[in-house]
Amino acid sequence: MVDQQGAGPSASHPDASEKHHRDVQGGSARAAVFGISDGLVTNVSLILGVAGAHPAPGFVRLAGLAGLLSGAFSMAAGEYVSMSAQRELFERELDVERRELKRHPAAERRELVHLYEKRGLDTKVAEELAETMMRDPETALETHAREELGLDPDSLGSPRSAAMSSLAAFALGAVLPLLPWFFTSGTPAILASVVLGAGTALAIGLALAAFTGRSPLRSALRQLVVSAVAAGITFGVGSLIGMHSGA
Repeated sequence: MVDQQGAGPSASHPDASEKHHRDVQGGSARAAVFGISDGLVTNVSLILGVAGAHPAPGFVRLAGLAGLLSGAFSMAAGEYVSMSAQRELFERELDVERRELKRHPAAERRELVHLYEKRGLDTKVAEELAETMMRDPETALETHAREELGLDPDSLGSPRSAAMSSLAAFALGAVLPLLPWFFTSGTPAILASVVLGAGTALAIGLALAAFTGRSPLRSALRQLVVSAVAAGITFGVGSLIGMHSGA
């Protein structure tokens, strides 16, 4: 017998058990996640590296601000250029496919039939489906783009959106370990930067775990270790330089 109680939701709501996926092809989410992580690791390392040499507090603030601004704009520029190049490459492939559909529609239809046959469709069904898809030029282009190139013509990514997300995220990650230096200096500021950096690293790790579905503990500890190693090395180098300069 069929369990009517368990089957009820599936029968009345066929999409209830389907997984919901995020749109991860646009680039903005990816740029934001990596931007805030890079901003934190880069600037906490820079701040502690400079602070390790025991300069005047103004030098640490200046270095932190310079790292924030240069890093944020560098990330934004790099993201914009890379996303633009990627989008232009995708658009070129779509243009090639569009021309082939106009010049050799029969050959393109046969390609679609073969693709459907490889997916297990009967030849007759594959031919009927291909014929239906080829009737409208835009539908034909979208179908060939998805089936042959693995592209969604409506989701090629936005360079501007990715660049702005990257800039804002990097700046957010970079400003947090810098904040204590506007209110205090010396050892208290160093300790505050370490605490803020560690807390932010754990938060980033947990956010990444929620985004990727991986272990929250492993993701958080990984982010913390990476940040701690980078900051520890630069602080040690700064301290050695400060000792050598003082001698």
